[in-house]
Amino acid sequence: MRWLYSTNHKDIGMLYLIFAFFGGLVGTGLSVLIRLQLATTGTGILQNNGQLFNVIVTGHGVIMLLFMVMPALFGGFGNYLLPLMIGAPDMAFPRLNNISFWLNPFGFLLLLVSTLVEQGAGTGWTLYPPLSVQGSGSSIDLAILSLHLNGLSSILGSINVLVTAKGLRAPGMSLIQIPLFVYSMVFTAILVILSVPVLAAALIMLLTDRSLNTAYFVDSGDLLLYQHLFWFFGHPEVYILILPAFGLISSIISFFSNKPVFGVTGMICAMGAIGLVGFLVWAHHMYVVGMDLDTVAYFTSASMIIAIPTGMKVFSWMATAYAGKVYFSVPMLYAFGFLALFTIGGVTGVVLANAGVDTAVHDTYYVVAHFHYVLSTGAVFAIFAGMYFYSNLMFNLGYDENKGTVQFLLFFLGVNLTFFPQHFLGLAGMPRRMFDYADAFTGLNLLSSYGALVSFTSLLYAGTVFTPAPALYQNRTSTSLEWLLPATPAFHTFSEVPVLRVA
Repeated sequence: MRWLYSTNHKDIGMLYLIFAFFGGLVGTGLSVLIRLQLATTGTGILQNNGQLFNVIVTGHGVIMLLFMVMPALFGGFGNYLLPLMIGAPDMAFPRLNNISFWLNPFGFLLLLVSTLVEQGAGTGWTLYPPLSVQGSGSSIDLAILSLHLNGLSSILGSINVLVTAKGLRAPGMSLIQIPLFVYSMVFTAILVILSVPVLAAALIMLLTDRSLNTAYFVDSGDLLLYQHLFWFFGHPEVYILILPAFGLISSIISFFSNKPVFGVTGMICAMGAIGLVGFLVWAHHMYVVGMDLDTVAYFTSASMIIAIPTGMKVFSWMATAYAGKVYFSVPMLYAFGFLALFTIGGVTGVVLANAGVDTAVHDTYYVVAHFHYVLSTGAVFAIFAGMYFYSNLMFNLGYDENKGTVQFLLFFLGVNLTFFPQHFLGLAGMPRRMFDYADAFTGLNLLSSYGALVSFTSLLYAGTVFTPAPALYQNRTSTSLEWLLPATPAFHTFSEVPVLRVA
């Protein structure tokens, strides 16, 4: 019960991770339902109920993005590790930290309730009008309020991160000595503060269109105005989700390569460039709305330019490992898996940045495959890497190296079986968010659904990997440097492990 009102950053970080775990269970369960429906053509398990399918797709998208990945990376690892890494006693505003967490469960509850009210919010996670304005009653209102609570939580947490990083770092810690994970949290917080209020404004306009007969988007309004407002938030949101993952991966690759990250200054500048350019490319989600050619040319160019700082980061991670003495523990396997799969997602992103290609495959499964390779196999792999690496520090849990390796291989196989065939489905023209499809797509859809079941099995198997850590690994404190040691009891002796030595 102490956790319910605790203002300690470690307690709140663990609360975020536990909340993200339950959010992930619900979101993953919904994704399995989607794949079971799409395993074959015809009525499927949902009995041709298209509205229910849309509600499941909407819930899966919102839950996984806003109630799983973001609480885990930004809220969980961010709250727990940031004060430790800069030598702060706690976050700058502990009570604000507490309320920023507790807004999330209530937002999540509102979203779940929205699925049970009337027909549910079957609008997709983007809530595009006119469907979201003329749609099914109070369920969409509840979903909008859920997003408001989540956005408020994010803004409060971001203010806390910025003030903590600026005002509470240890005396004498220069800017170049700040760990990359802390930089990733700072850039993420800036993105949140600049982008989430734009979404809040769009949602308020949507709400008044629904309830107060205003005409921002429908009737005499402008439907494209909502898309511009939403994607001005929606594209930076992708980097809000992935930047903390970059920070975690930097820590893990550096540790298990037994050397500092290659090109730290370049990595910091790359994160800043990603954050900046991320605000300037939003309309590449909107190539099919009829923009003039000059605008299309600009967004195509800017969208491809953002690949440059991302490529710098991938090069630095590879150079770090190449020049180091690498120990392939489970966190390092997940970090390398992240590198491989995130790179595939990035390459398909460059493909989609080209307006001609995007127009051909817009709203097909090629787009679904692209962003799942970035998030499902990118951000989620980083979460697993962080959980294995810091499990002992946070939860006094160790893990079995052999079981952890099997779990990684199962998960790696599952996500690739699930999402790689979707590239070909998209190129063949299968539209997304459809509960039925032409018979020609059956084989690849069946393969994708098998992959989803393999992934789900690997997640269940992960529950057998972690065990209580032996006494040797327990009782670590934030005032010592022991938290830099590997988060696993599976190493036989410390002599086998590359350990960072701090002068």
